[in-house]
Amino acid sequence: MISVNDLKTGLTLQLDNGALWSVVEFLHVKPGKGAAFVRTKLKNVETGQVVERTFRAGEKVAKAMLDRRDMQYLYKEGDGYVMMDLESYEQITVSADMIGDGLKYLKENMNLSVLTHEGAVIGVDLPAHVELEVVNTPPAEKGNTSQGGTKPAETETGAIVNVPFFVVNGDRIRIDTRTNEYLDRC
Repeated sequence: MISVNDLKTGLTLQLDNGALWSVVEFLHVKPGKGAAFVRTKLKNVETGQVVERTFRAGEKVAKAMLDRRDMQYLYKEGDGYVMMDLESYEQITVSADMIGDGLKYLKENMNLSVLTHEGAVIGVDLPAHVELEVVNTPPAEKGNTSQGGTKPAETETGAIVNVPFFVVNGDRIRIDTRTNEYLDRC
């Protein structure tokens, strides 16, 4: 049990009949009259539902015990994605909705973190940056470089990223998986 005064963004709580909720936002409010409280925005880990909830200051809530395991993505099998534990070599299948938007960066043999709660997979964290090859981007047009503009580029995994005009087909680029932004050329 932890106090709601110690909440942080990204923390996972176990509330309401054992449901897992991730803290998206929180705000400590100290009104001039009355007791302080904590206003939160929580996201259900299983369903994705987002709710706002208010707690009294000092109230205790249950912190979910999550296990983070380093795994390697092996291959796609039907609707699932097969991951291998790097320590025990055990293989598990993860559904596409557990990976979410990270699917567009997923390459075979990529290392990532898998979050589990009581043996059940609840989420997958990709590395912050990935290196991918550009497979399709239009050529730069003369005169378009006065303000350092960008053009769309398709990577080997199908992700579309805006890149500077000097990037051409075959270049390897580094992409931030959290913001889908071009970082640099490798």
